[in-house]
Amino acid sequence: MKTEELYTMIQQKPVILDGATGSNLQKVGMKPGVCPEEWILENEDKLIDLQKSFVEAGTNILYAPTFSGNRIKLEEYGLADRAEEINKRLVGLSKRAAGDKALVAGDMTMTGVALEPVGPMKLEALINIYKEQAKYLLEAGVDLFVVETMMSLAETRAAVIAIKEVCNLPVIASLTFQEDGRTLYGTDPVTAVVVLQSIGADIIGVNCSTGPGEMIPVIKKMKEYAEVPILAKPNAGLPVLEDGVTVYPMTPEEFASWGPAFIEAGAGLIGGCCGSTPEHIRMLAEKVSGLITKAPCNIHPIMLASERKSQEIALDGKFLVIGERINPTGKKKLQEELRVGKLDLVEEMAEQQEEMGAHILDINMGTNGIDEKEMMLKAISKVTMVSSLPLCIDTSYVEVMEAALRAYPGRALINSISLETEKIEKLLPLAKKYGAMFILLPLSDEGLPKSLAEKKEIINTILEKAKKLGVSKNQIIVDGLVTTVGANKNAALETLETIRYCKEDLKLCTTMGLSNISFGLPERPYVNGAFASMAIASGLTMAIANPSNQLLMGISFASDLLRNKEGSDIAYIEQIQRMEPLKEAAIAKAAKTAGNGEKQPNEKNAAVGEADGNIKKNPVFEAVLKGNKDGIVDVVKKELSKGTKPGEILDGLLIPAINEVGVLFDKQKYFLPQLISSANTMEQAVEYLEPLLKEGGIQEKMPTIIIATVEGDIHDIGKNLVALMLRNYGYDVIDLGKDVPADEIIAAAKEHNASIIVLSALMTTTMMRMKDTIALKEKEHLDVKVMIGGAVTTQSFADEIGADGYSADAADAVRLAKKLLAE
Repeated sequence: MKTEELYTMIQQKPVILDGATGSNLQKVGMKPGVCPEEWILENEDKLIDLQKSFVEAGTNILYAPTFSGNRIKLEEYGLADRAEEINKRLVGLSKRAAGDKALVAGDMTMTGVALEPVGPMKLEALINIYKEQAKYLLEAGVDLFVVETMMSLAETRAAVIAIKEVCNLPVIASLTFQEDGRTLYGTDPVTAVVVLQSIGADIIGVNCSTGPGEMIPVIKKMKEYAEVPILAKPNAGLPVLEDGVTVYPMTPEEFASWGPAFIEAGAGLIGGCCGSTPEHIRMLAEKVSGLITKAPCNIHPIMLASERKSQEIALDGKFLVIGERINPTGKKKLQEELRVGKLDLVEEMAEQQEEMGAHILDINMGTNGIDEKEMMLKAISKVTMVSSLPLCIDTSYVEVMEAALRAYPGRALINSISLETEKIEKLLPLAKKYGAMFILLPLSDEGLPKSLAEKKEIINTILEKAKKLGVSKNQIIVDGLVTTVGANKNAALETLETIRYCKEDLKLCTTMGLSNISFGLPERPYVNGAFASMAIASGLTMAIANPSNQLLMGISFASDLLRNKEGSDIAYIEQIQRMEPLKEAAIAKAAKTAGNGEKQPNEKNAAVGEADGNIKKNPVFEAVLKGNKDGIVDVVKKELSKGTKPGEILDGLLIPAINEVGVLFDKQKYFLPQLISSANTMEQAVEYLEPLLKEGGIQEKMPTIIIATVEGDIHDIGKNLVALMLRNYGYDVIDLGKDVPADEIIAAAKEHNASIIVLSALMTTTMMRMKDTIALKEKEHLDVKVMIGGAVTTQSFADEIGADGYSADAADAVRLAKKLLAE
C-alpha cells in the first residue's frame, strides 16, 4: 500500500482500527505467562474469530498479532529460532480474518532491552533486530507497519529507520504517555511529533496509556505540530479490580461517546487498546460515521528537538543562541582530553552553556589524534544525558555526519551544507533521510562569493537543489556569512542585506558567527555588540556564539524585550540573574590581578551553605549526579588517597548524590535515562568500596529485600532499576527475576528472613498474582512487609489487595522501603 492511498482513506472518513488482542484472548483461554504468539498458533481459530468480529464491527485496519515477535522477545520463551515462521504465520491468520474488507498492519514494539547509554543495546544491533522482523512481515504480505506502545523515542526512531530501510510501506509510530504527559523516558507529545515526522513516520499517535478522556489533551497537543495524520487508541478506561479480577470498566456506549471528541481533537485514525472488545469498536465506528477528519496542516512552527525537549525557530520569534564552546579548535585542554578519550570538559561545557541561556548546542570533535566518528558518537551520548537542548552537528566529514544523525535521538541541525560539490551531493540526501534541519552556507567550489549578488545566487541554487530532492524549505536556516569589516568595509552592510533578503523575500530564518565581523580590530566587544543589535533589528533569527559572553547574551535578551516578544520581560530578568555569577567572578579576578586583598561584596556570605556547596562540588558527588559510570572508580580512588574513609564516601557523598538525583527526578528535571545512569554509576562505586568497608568492619548489616516480577509477567526493566537503587542504599537485595510464582517468592522470603517483599507487574493480566502472593504470605503467617509497583498498579490497587505500600518509581521505592522498615 502507498502512503498516498492511506492518506486518501483518512481524508474520506475516520479510519477505524481494531481493539484489544491480549485481554480478549484471555477471555477465551489464553493463560497469563504464556507466549501469546505461540498460543495463538496453537489456537488459530480463537484469533481468527476475534479479528473477524473486529472487521464485522467496522475495523479498517487489523493489527497482526506480531506485537512481541522480535528476536529478543521471542528468546525469552526459547523461540528466537522460530521468528520467521511465527511472524509469517501470524500475518497469514490476520489476512484470512481480514479478507478483502480490511488492511493488515505488521505490529512491532520494544525489545525490552534498553538502548545505550541507558542499557546495553547498541543502536545498529537494535535496528538490525527490527529489520529482521520487518522483512518477515513484509514477505508475509502486510499492507503497512505499526510500531506501538513505545516508551522510548530513541527506540521508536530506530524502528522507523529500520522499516524505512526495508521497504516503502506506510509506517505508524505510536507511543504511550504517562499521567504527567510524558513517556517513561521523558518525551512530551510535541517532541515526539517533531522527531518522528522528521524521520519519516507517516502517521503518529498514542495508544494504551490511559482512557479516552485523559488521552484527548495529548492528541490536541500533537495536532498543533503534526504534518501527518494522528492516531488514537485508548484503553477502555483505567483498570479496576472486581471480584478478584482486573477489568476495564468503560462500557461500549461510554467508550464510543468519546469518538467525536477524538475527531475534533485531530485524530484521523481511532480504535481501542486494552479492554476494548468488538462491541466497543462497533459502537465507536457508528458514533463517528459521517464525521469529517481534519487534514494534516503543513504550516507549523519550525522545530528542532532533543529526546526530551523541542525548540521552536520562528522568523519573528525570540532570538536564539547556538552555544559554540564544544569545539576543540584553539582549546588545548579540550584537545588533550579528547585524545585520551575523556569527555569531562564536553559535559561541563554542555551544562554551563545551558545554564547561561543557550537554546541549541553545537558539537564539533574536529581535532587530530582521535577517531572523530567514535568521539562524536560518544560526545552526543554524553551531552544528551546531561542536557535537554537540541544539538547542532558540526563536522567536515560526511561519514561522521551520517553516524551522528543516525544516532541522535532527536531532530538535529547540520552545520553546514554549502554549494561545494562534496557537501551538496552527499549532505543533502542525509538531511532528507534523517529529517534534519541544516544551515545553508553560501559558499561554492570557487570559495567566498565575490559579491552580494553572487551570495544570493548561491543561496537560491541550494534552495532549488533541496526542493528537487524533496527537502522542505522549513528545514533550512541561512548563514549570513560574516566577513571582517577590517578587510571589507561593506561586510556588515552586505550581511545585514542578506538577513533582510532571507527574511522578507525568501521567508527563511538566518544565523551567523557574529564575532567574525571584528577580527583584527581593537576592543572587539564594541564592534560585536553594535553588530549584534543591528543584525537582530534586521531580522537575524539566531547566532552561533559563546553563551558566557555577557554582552552578547544581554543584548539578545534585551532585544527580545524591546521587540515585545512574548514572555521576554521575565526571560530578560532571569538571564540577568544567570549572568550575575559571571560578573562576580570577573570582579574577583580583576581585584586579584590588581593585588587587592580585600574581600569583595559577594564573599560576605560565602560561609553560608559551605558544607552543602563543598559536597556538591566534590568529584564523587558530581560523578554520580552526571552518571559518569566510566570515571567513578577513579574519582573514588582519588578521594580515598586524600584520606577520606570508605564509610565517609558512602554516607557523605554517594548517598547524598543519589538522593539529589531522586529530587531532580521528582522535579522532572531528570528522567528515566538519567536516573538509570546515576544508579549504575553509584553501583560501580559501591562495588569498589564494598571490600574496603568490610575490611574496616564498619559495614552495617542492612535488612534483606526480596524482589520479583510476578508470575506470567516477563517485563523487568522497572524491577531491575528498583533493585539497583535499593542495593545502592545498602539493602541486601535478592532478585528472583521475572515470571516468579507466589510460592517461590514466599519461600525465598522465609529462607532469607526478608523484611520486605517487592512485587512488580507491567500487565493488567498479571496484576492479580500480586494478590496471590499477599494471600499466601498471610496464610503462612509471615511477618514481612509487601510493597508493589509497575505501570498498571496504583495506590488504590495496593490498598485493595492488602499491600503495605505502593511505589510510583524507583526513587519512590527507596523512600517507601525506609518508611516501612521504620514502622
